[in-house]
Amino acid sequence: MESTCFDLQRQSGAVTLRAMLLVFTGSLILLLLLISIGLSLNSFRDYISGQLADHAQDGATALGMSLSHAIDGRDPVASSSLIDAAFDSSRYLSVQYLDSGENTIAGRAVPLQNMGVPGWFVRLANIPLTEGRAEVTRGWQLLGTIRVISNPRIAYQDLWSITLAIIALNAVVGGLALMLLYFILTHNLAPLRQLEAQAQAVRRRDFSRRVPKSSTRELNRVTHAMNQMADDLGVLFEGQGKLIQHLRQINNEDPITGLASRLAFDQRLRVEVESEERASPGGLLLMQLGDFSDFNQRFGREAGDQLLGRVADTVKSFVLDHAGAFAGRRIGAEFAIYVPGVSMADMLYWARGLANTVDSIYSDAAVPLDVAVFGGVAQAVEGMTIDELLSAADEAMRQAQDEAVTGCHGTEPSQAGHHGIETWRELITEAVTSQAVELWQQPVMRSGDGGAAFHQVFSRIRCEGEWVKAGVYVPMAERFGLMSEVDLLVTDKALAWLRADPERQLALTIGHSSVADAAFREAFVDVLDRAEDVRQRLWVGVSEQTIHHHRKPATALALALRKLGVGMVVDHFGVGGVPFNYLQGLPIRALRIDNSFVHAIDTHHDNRFYLESVISIAHSLGVQVFATGVETADEWRELQAIDVDGAMGYHLGRPERADGQSPD
Repeated sequence: MESTCFDLQRQSGAVTLRAMLLVFTGSLILLLLLISIGLSLNSFRDYISGQLADHAQDGATALGMSLSHAIDGRDPVASSSLIDAAFDSSRYLSVQYLDSGENTIAGRAVPLQNMGVPGWFVRLANIPLTEGRAEVTRGWQLLGTIRVISNPRIAYQDLWSITLAIIALNAVVGGLALMLLYFILTHNLAPLRQLEAQAQAVRRRDFSRRVPKSSTRELNRVTHAMNQMADDLGVLFEGQGKLIQHLRQINNEDPITGLASRLAFDQRLRVEVESEERASPGGLLLMQLGDFSDFNQRFGREAGDQLLGRVADTVKSFVLDHAGAFAGRRIGAEFAIYVPGVSMADMLYWARGLANTVDSIYSDAAVPLDVAVFGGVAQAVEGMTIDELLSAADEAMRQAQDEAVTGCHGTEPSQAGHHGIETWRELITEAVTSQAVELWQQPVMRSGDGGAAFHQVFSRIRCEGEWVKAGVYVPMAERFGLMSEVDLLVTDKALAWLRADPERQLALTIGHSSVADAAFREAFVDVLDRAEDVRQRLWVGVSEQTIHHHRKPATALALALRKLGVGMVVDHFGVGGVPFNYLQGLPIRALRIDNSFVHAIDTHHDNRFYLESVISIAHSLGVQVFATGVETADEWRELQAIDVDGAMGYHLGRPERADGQSPD
């Protein structure tokens, strides 16, 4: 993709077809005009030369007759007077009266000078000087000969005027011809510009552009072929997108609710809880519709599936309101929701509100049955396994079931001192105000040479003397509407880092609420616009969920970034059931596969097949594909085998501070 952009830039200085045709045809017209001018001037030169010869002969004849009859040619004085009178008319260059022995009896002459036209034109025209001759007689006696050469001054001036007129006329004709040619070429070649724009649109995966057929037969054929190709590519892309979406749904979605399947939920939960790279505190809710088997027996399976779909919609709304949260259906009427970075008290409060909402839906649908919704909440802490977390949540749910009424129970928090909502708000606000935000980096390694393609930037904030990871505080910052301030601060620090290190490329991810905030987008683009010296070495990540739920703002941001030469990366690709066709209208530089698809991919063949399909289609569109969460050599080897462009993870490089120090 980069080489393609380079080739386009290199070719941007090449001569256009219209310019080439204009130069060629204009040169041909100019040559024809010059030949025409040359032929015309040569013809006029010959005509004027003949006129001069006739004029000289007429003058010689008139003088000869005068000396033969009116004046005695034998009288030198009378002859000289006649010749002087004729010569003083300034029409002759030379007038001579010679006797039979070629001796001069009388004569006058002036040198050839001051023609009244440019000297180069005199040398170029070079009108030949011809003399007129006449005999002077008395009776049958030959007295002598008159020789006359006309003055070419007027002839040169006439020829010069004619030349200027011919040049002016040909310039007007040639100019009009070139203008007419320009308009004809512009009209007939206009489809070429439209075809070029269409080709660029296809390269950007925009297959909606069409070129009207309104030119020559050959160009109309090319236009028809391009339009047909765009249609075919659009259908192909749509089909590929649907195929990928179908594969993802089969492997990762519950067909009834549209939530993550049990296997997919557990896979993602394992990454969040057990992964060394992503592990952070969070809350897990297991929620079950009580006596759902009785509901199915009373109202039928179809009604049961409809009820599960309505409950799933409520769960999805809950997930959207909590940054980073995800949900799935485990078995029967049991749902699971995980919210990262949340305290036990907050999670329990939200879970009870969700259980009451679901209970109202369930109760209305189950009349006259007496039903209830039970929930169990457990908190994930460092060192806990997914099995331990699920067991703790299941135990709490069993406690709620023992009470036989709608409600939620929670296990005792395993980590003391975890902050509540208001405490988090104060801590994050204070960190942003005091700019107590530190940048960390982790390399994204290329598959080919093993070098760093770029470094992913993470932020940590200082809270009560400790650096808190983004996985812990970012969900809270999103919830409190503070994410845009954090993102702008991180962007400023990242740009300063790029200026300090001219060889480095950095990628940063902006929050869900930041993309949706028009004021943030304007400020963010303005910051990048003023960073012309380094912005092209910056990659900006936006989560796939953000693109799905805020399509228009995300599209506006992507177009603004493309205009600035900043690459956009789709983060957390593959989770949440987002249709793949958004790539068709967005200028995306790369996709970054979510950890949940990478974890244990060497043994998870369904995920391997899904990623292989994604990579193949993305590469056909000129989009790079990176993976995250690579923690074993087997995972990295498997990703390289399916042609991923690069990856990051603890196996490839651990996070370190911007000053190069390792984490504590």
